[in-house]
Amino acid sequence: MKRLYVAIASAALFLPACYIPQQIDSLEREQKTLRSQTVASRSDVDAIRTNLADTRANLDQLHREVNALKEKVEEVRYQFDRRIGQVGQSSRDGDQRIKDLENRLAKVTEELKSQAAQLNARDEELRKMRDSMQSMAADTASVRAANEAREKAAAESAAARRDYDEGLRLMDRKDYAGAIPKFREFLKKNPNGELSDNAQYWLGECYYAIKDYEQAILAFDDVSRKWPKGNKVPAALLKQGFAFAELGDKAQARLMLQDLVTRFPQSDEAAKARQRLKTLESPPPRPAAGK
Repeated sequence: MKRLYVAIASAALFLPACYIPQQIDSLEREQKTLRSQTVASRSDVDAIRTNLADTRANLDQLHREVNALKEKVEEVRYQFDRRIGQVGQSSRDGDQRIKDLENRLAKVTEELKSQAAQLNARDEELRKMRDSMQSMAADTASVRAANEAREKAAAESAAARRDYDEGLRLMDRKDYAGAIPKFREFLKKNPNGELSDNAQYWLGECYYAIKDYEQAILAFDDVSRKWPKGNKVPAALLKQGFAFAELGDKAQARLMLQDLVTRFPQSDEAAKARQRLKTLESPPPRPAAGK
């Protein structure tokens, strides 16, 4: 039954690992798409920057023209004021020239406003493109980090699983002393993995098999304490009670076995605990008469 459980647990553990390459392929495709979008975005940004430079040059030119027109208007008005009493025709010509200049100034001013609005729009578009490129760069870095994390986790999981499997093989060969460091190494690498409570239980079984009952009790106690809802708790309580009995501490043995019966009354381990409780509760046999 234990071998069947280990086989099922092993198969369940490796299913996600088999699925990881598919996830990585999908992430790499997304990363390539993001890179293509980044290249296109950079091309668009370069084009916008070129247009922006042209627009700013046009604005500078328009500013110069407006300033020149303002100076010209002032000059015409000054000349007009000087000649207004001298030549009537010159006055009319001056008025018309002023009107023409003012009309031109109004048009240039409107064009200047239009160019400024276009410049603001392109600045905003450039900002959005920059933000988009930064976001895509962050996404690319995130995908890369996720790939690296998955690869690292898969490698660590595979290495730890080899320790667990090797521990089981050594137990099958009754090499309990050799299996102990394998289970300890697995628990060091996977303190909270799917098989960690199993590894802790088998560690206790190894100590129990070599009659190191004190270490076995500590190992079985960790199963109940660290994984109180795990499926190895009933077996750990049973063997912990047996270990106390082997040490001659019947009171503590009865306490552990009774706790098992109370908490898991329908388990196979509870049935074994009831049988062992009967022997622990029986008084020792009396010596024969005359001896």
